[in-house]
Amino acid sequence: MTYRTVLTETRGRVGIVQLNRPQAMNAFNTAMLTELFDALEVFDKDENIGAIIVTGNEKAFAAGADIKEMAQASPFQMITEARVEIWDRIRGIKKPVIAAVSGWALGGGCEFALSCDMIIASESAKFGQPEITIGVIPGAGGTQRLARLLGKQLAMEMVINNRTLTAAEALHFGLVNRVVPVEGYLDAAVAFAEEIAARAPLAVRMAKDSVNAAFETSLTEGLKAEKRNFYPLFSTEDQKEGMQAFIEKRKADWKGR
Repeated sequence: MTYRTVLTETRGRVGIVQLNRPQAMNAFNTAMLTELFDALEVFDKDENIGAIIVTGNEKAFAAGADIKEMAQASPFQMITEARVEIWDRIRGIKKPVIAAVSGWALGGGCEFALSCDMIIASESAKFGQPEITIGVIPGAGGTQRLARLLGKQLAMEMVINNRTLTAAEALHFGLVNRVVPVEGYLDAAVAFAEEIAARAPLAVRMAKDSVNAAFETSLTEGLKAEKRNFYPLFSTEDQKEGMQAFIEKRKADWKGR
């Protein structure tokens, strides 16, 4: 497909979606959000893709939402145009989604990165929720995901007092998986994604679902969700192949079925 505000490419079994509004520091407008989620869903349905990366450029992952679109909006417009609800589409992506973040990840940019499954950050990455400075609060999950990932105190400081985390701080607090040099940060994210894409596809999907359940349920319900994902894998060809390959000390040949 041809998009206007995002670029897509594939590297082996890794699909890459690049935010492409450099003149606006990749601020999310309605068109880019729509194209972003459309591109993610296309990769999610592609059997040749095992993991997906979303990135921006070296200077900015995404510097928030396009304020010009929202400045005069009414509550009714925000609700009927589903400007926040569109973000829920990320929860429907079954394959692992990795944010490759360099430069600014602010507001909606930070929220989108947090909604991904993993984050590879360049040394220049900065994460923040500055909505309080324009009279609103995060509306696409920032208050909830930050509190779950960082704890109440630091989440409060970021949301209420506009604290920005550097890449090193984000790594220290467990917000990102890796911090890598700015030059080659996307290549590092691709290498990371390639490792994931080389694993048993159905098991990866079930693993993602199970880990996510830990953030949305009690321990008892989370354990039940894990078992619901664990047992069916023993009906797959990949489970038989994986265990036999282990016994035979060879590399498994995954079929995704």
